[in-house]
Amino acid sequence: MQALGPIVLLAVAGFLVGGVAATWKTARLAAVVLGVLAALAAAGGIAWLL
Repeated sequence: MQALGPIVLLAVAGFLVGGVAATWKTARLAAVVLGVLAALAAAGGIAWLL
């Protein structure tokens, strides 16, 4: 059950990257915020795996 955490964080990062791609042309500030959150989620998931 403990190995589920990093997988969930990486999945959330993937959804957030999709949000960045979807909102880039209409709301750049929101896309940048989503990109930062995606980077944090991915870094957290990778750090948790290590």
